[in-house]
Amino acid sequence: MRKFTTFLVGLMTFLGLGAGACIAADAPDIQKIKDRGVLKVGVKVDVPKFGYKDPKTGVTEGLDIDVAKAVAKKIFGDENKLETQAVTAKTRGPLLDNGEVDLVIATFTITEERKQSYNFSDAYYADGIGLLVKKASKINSFKDLNGRKIGVAQSATTKKVIQEKANNEGIKVTIFEFGTYPEIKTALDSRRIDVFSVDASILLGYLDDTTVILDERLSAEEYGVASKKSNTALAKLVNDVVNELKVSGELDKIAQKWGLK
Repeated sequence: MRKFTTFLVGLMTFLGLGAGACIAADAPDIQKIKDRGVLKVGVKVDVPKFGYKDPKTGVTEGLDIDVAKAVAKKIFGDENKLETQAVTAKTRGPLLDNGEVDLVIATFTITEERKQSYNFSDAYYADGIGLLVKKASKINSFKDLNGRKIGVAQSATTKKVIQEKANNEGIKVTIFEFGTYPEIKTALDSRRIDVFSVDASILLGYLDDTTVILDERLSAEEYGVASKKSNTALAKLVNDVVNELKVSGELDKIAQKWGLK
């Protein structure tokens, strides 16, 4: 048996099928990242606690960034071999499609429709769509939104959820889409809209003395790490990382670190 193993290893070496070549043959998507020397990940930079770029330090931090670091560490053994790129709800899909990023870890809600276009890991965080309003607005529930203006992010699931619920409740709302979360908050502060709606944990980063987040949640949202459909080996590796973080309890610690638990 030992002679056969030695012969097999020698044959593989002769044919150029050493360990590195096996990885390249079995997982070209991962090998491509290794050869480049850095993992490229699309992240949010305007979502406190998940992905937020500090204007003073220029450093982007949050739960999503820590998950990205864990994936980089799995691939390279070094969490710092990570390059992040700012994305929005509208740009994260196209940047993944054209290969500018390997992964998107950007409060990306898993949906059956999106799973037709991308691989998604198991959920690493669960949330629900919330409503941020001015304390003086007299809005206490979804039913109070009749005739009101609501701001949401472009290409997010929020618009569809709100419109369907409004139809079911028999109320009329006007929905405005914005490119970034700070734009929505500015519109709320200037009274151009009455409600800022997105996932409740994201709203926490925009809560101030003049606003309140209603207790009501409009839907269940689960965030996953997205990769291109063709990158199956990378998708499996990412899913392994997510589940390792869950089982070890490290994911809960990361969430607590960012005030999300």
